[in-house]
Amino acid sequence: MHVFKHFFTVTRHRHAVMRNCFKVGLVWQGLCHDLSKYSPSEFWAGAKYYQGNRSPQAKEREVLGYSPAWLHHKGRNKHHFEYWTDYVNGKRVFVKMPAKYFAEMICDRIAACKIYLKGKYTQAAPLEYFEQKTDKEGMNPSTCEDLRYFLTMLKEKGEKHTFKQIKKFIKQERGK
Repeated sequence: MHVFKHFFTVTRHRHAVMRNCFKVGLVWQGLCHDLSKYSPSEFWAGAKYYQGNRSPQAKEREVLGYSPAWLHHKGRNKHHFEYWTDYVNGKRVFVKMPAKYFAEMICDRIAACKIYLKGKYTQAAPLEYFEQKTDKEGMNPSTCEDLRYFLTMLKEKGEKHTFKQIKKFIKQERGK
């Protein structure tokens, strides 16, 4: 059990996401980001499967064949595209994420890459992770396209420019 290491990793991640969310105007979401990670069903699994260089849920999935902590987490946190899955007439439907949760997802991905990659982080890392490890078939096509667009922008133009554009993206949806 790595209780303290897991606690500090989760807290550092939350604070990094919080700073990113503040930059795009999502103050409340930044403050509330990933609070469920401190709940018993997520926290103790995270401490048990802690590795420091990737999500403990990945290790839990390898050991158990699935991750109860992930199922708990994605069902309570709207910044995960998996949350936005529904069933209509018995068929699975992938709903386009609202801009404010989509923006939080980008803030989360950037922060996670920084936390896990540490000094090896580059602005290309979130795009590389998206292309190599994200199950894009389980994502709404528009959400997927928008995510690729902003992560490519991050790689090519940097955080400051990308956060500014994300802030505009959120305002644009609110104005509809």
